[in-house]
Parts: sequence; structure tokens; C-alpha cells
Amino acid sequence: MNLVLYLYFIILVILSVFGFHRYYLVYLHRRYRGMAPKELFFDDLTHVPTVTVQLPIFNERYVLERLLESVAQLDYPRDKLEIQVLDDSTDETAVFSQRLVEEYQRQGLQMEWIHRVNRVGFKAGALNDGLKIAKGEFIAVFDADFVPDPDFLKKVVPQFASDQKLGMVQARWGHLNRDFSMLTQTQAIFLDGHFVIEHAARNRSGLFFNFNGTAGVWRRACIEDTGGWSAETVTEDLHLSYRAQMKGWQFRFLNDVVVPAELPVEINAFRSQQHRWAKGSIQTALKLLPEIMRRPFPLRIKVEAFFHLCSNFAYLLMFIISVLMPFTIYARHQLGWDTLLVLDIPLFLGATFSIVTFYLYSQKEAEGKGWLTRLKFIPLNFALGIGLCVNNSWAVIDALLHEGGDFTRTPKYAVHKKGDSWVDKKYRVHWNWLNLVELALAAHLTGGLYYVLLHRLYFALPYVLLFQVAFLYMGWSSLHSFFRGSRLVPSLQV
Repeated sequence: MNLVLYLYFIILVILSVFGFHRYYLVYLHRRYRGMAPKELFFDDLTHVPTVTVQLPIFNERYVLERLLESVAQLDYPRDKLEIQVLDDSTDETAVFSQRLVEEYQRQGLQMEWIHRVNRVGFKAGALNDGLKIAKGEFIAVFDADFVPDPDFLKKVVPQFASDQKLGMVQARWGHLNRDFSMLTQTQAIFLDGHFVIEHAARNRSGLFFNFNGTAGVWRRACIEDTGGWSAETVTEDLHLSYRAQMKGWQFRFLNDVVVPAELPVEINAFRSQQHRWAKGSIQTALKLLPEIMRRPFPLRIKVEAFFHLCSNFAYLLMFIISVLMPFTIYARHQLGWDTLLVLDIPLFLGATFSIVTFYLYSQKEAEGKGWLTRLKFIPLNFALGIGLCVNNSWAVIDALLHEGGDFTRTPKYAVHKKGDSWVDKKYRVHWNWLNLVELALAAHLTGGLYYVLLHRLYFALPYVLLFQVAFLYMGWSSLHSFFRGSRLVPSLQV
């Protein structure tokens, strides 16, 4: 029993350290908020560099037309703009995209359809193949669910003229369908925290940060100098970003340039996306952290790289905490150590309240005066983070066991507003055995909740209830969402 308690408190302390790291990011953001990059513009559009826009797509029937229409409207000299549709599709998307590209070619755009009969290297492979024949000095990348504004290139490309070692400029993600559901509202808060706080804090304070796979522009020489895109991890963007910065290339984040995108509206698609991001970050950590620690980088860069790349280990620790929680309550009660429940409060707040503070601050910075309207979604944000711990714990274990892996795209359905439907559309992420683990964990915590109420251990009630509801929601909603859609249309594995 004592061993269980010791393990429980050790993990809580470690989670508290990860939690307090978020306070550090908020501190950096506030300290360096005056260091935001200045807006730069071209003096003469007749002497601008050639830009290649790469659009990697795979079975994107519902959002493809929207993507090509927005890219075709980019306000940039036509003789200096090349567009590559890197199409790995295996369904009717391929025929549709080829037809659209031919139509834009007739309109005078330099748009090329590049279709591969295999997916060697997945997205990384498609980007590399396109780069081999690209004409541009700079490479812009947009995933299929993004809708760049016409002035995107005119705002981003001039940044490179200020520094020849500037290798990449990342714009902030916006949200086309933020108000669609509670799930999309919660995802938007997650992403706002990542971009508005994490990216800005790291970049402005001179720490490493990363390209997010889309809505950014690379200097071609940076990609080539770093060895190109790699499929050694499932997050080729994060992997290339760290390799480039380790070679001395500089990155820049433009918080005021926002590219809207469609958030996943279906819970299993969201889970799949989170699994890939979590797995890829750990794979990148395993590959690059040892070298980062050996290199003569400043200590602050090494420490931040550790927290950045290893943050998903917190999900694995949270999963262990969830399993141990009822046992620790029983052990302390049997040993007469009920008063030690009071120790949970500062440790639990250290591990969790910092997360609430972090996302509240991100909404204030992202939304301005309207941030108070987002307050009601913060508890959902917190609960969803707990509910993801089974899904992302398996991603961490998967990363520890396997190098690389299949790149599973996140299906999008061109769902913008309330009332739009996704259930009658194809592309479905299958449910998996993790849903049953989540429901089992919810049942396990229900037993702990019964014990707490039976013995009036009210200090523990909020913790157990929060975790129980989070796992119940995640497991039930995933199964319900899958079977709801599969009744209407045969699912297509993506």
C-alpha cells in the first residue's frame, strides 16, 4: 500500500513540474510581447522571388475545391507563382483534382497536378517529390483543410529579405468552424494556446519552435541544407524544424497573419489527429534530444526542447494516476491517513490549475475583448485533455516501440456551421480497443467514487468525479460517433 502511495505522489510531483512549465511559457510571452516581428512589405512587385505553393492531398473530396479556389486567388505576380497539387489520392478525388487543375491551367495559372501511384514517404515523400521539380526559391505549404487569404504571400514572403538565415515563417491557424460544436470550441482553445502563447513565447525569446505542417513558408535552401523532408517520424514538420534550427537556421512566427482551417468535427478524427501528433513528438524526441543535449546550445534551449518534445509523456503519467487513484484513496483510508488527502490539493492544482490559467490567458490574447465568452468552454477543455490520456498514452508507447509508421490523415467534411452534417459523408476513422479501455477506466473510477461517498472522503470527490466523467465521455462519444455514421454510409478507412 505504501508503495502505491509513494508512486502516486511521485507522479503528481512530476505532473506539477510539467504544469508549472506552462506558467513559464506565459511568463515568457508577457516578457517578450514587445518583440513581435514587424510587418514588412514589397517595395516593388516586379522584383519579387518565385514562390512554389505545395498542396499535399490524399482523398480530400469535400474540401479540395475550396482549397484550390483560395490558392488560385493569392495576390502574387502570376509569373512568379507556381502551384503544385501533390495528389496521392486513391479514390475519385484524383480525377476531380486533375479536372480542377486543368481548368485553372486554362485560366493561365502555373498549376501542376502531380499524382503518385504509391504513398512512399506519405506526406514527406510527396513534398520531397514536388521539391525536386519546383521552380520556387520559397516553398509555401497548405494542407487541404486550409483557406489562405489572398494577401498571405505578400505578408509572409517579405520577411525573408530581412535575414538570409531565416529559414521558415509560420502563420497562426484560425478556425473556420469554431462555433460548430463544443468539440470544435474546445479544439480551438487547444490550438490558440499552442500558437498564441507557445509559439510566440518560444520564438520571441530565442528558443526553438516548430513549423506546423501547413500555413507557412520555407526558404528552399533551408529544406535542402537540412536534408529534406523525412518520414522517419509521423510528424515530418516537427522533425525538419528541429533539424533546421540545430543547423543554425532561424524561424519566425507571425501571430497577426491568420490562416483559417477546418477543425475536425468528429471525435474519432480528432483522436486520430492527436495520436499522430503525440506519437510524432516522442519519435522526434528520441531521435534528436540526445544530440541536442550533446551540442553546445544554451541550457535554456536544451531545457525547453526537452519540455516541448517530451510533454506528451504527461499523458502516460496521467493514465497511471487514473488507475492508481481509487487504490490510493482506499489505502489512505485503511491506514488512517485520510488527512493526507489535503496534500492532493496543492499537487493537483500544480499539475492542473496551471493548464486552466494557460488557456484562459491564451483566449484573452487571441480574442481580445471577446475572450470572456470563451470561459464556459475551459472546463470542457480540461476534461477533454484528461479524456485523451488513454489515446495519447498509447501514442507514446507506440512511439517508443516503433520508428516511423503510417501517416493517417485527419478526414475533413467541409462542415462550417451548426446544421451542417458530416454523418452522411464517407471517410471514417474506425473505433478501436482504446474506447473499451476508457469505458473500463470510467467503471473503475465509478467504484472509487462509490467508496469516496460511502466513507465521506469529500476531499477526493472532485478529482475522482472529474476523471470518471472525462473517460466516460471519451469512450462513449467515440463509439456513438462511429456507429452513428456507419449506419448511414459505409466507412472508408483513412
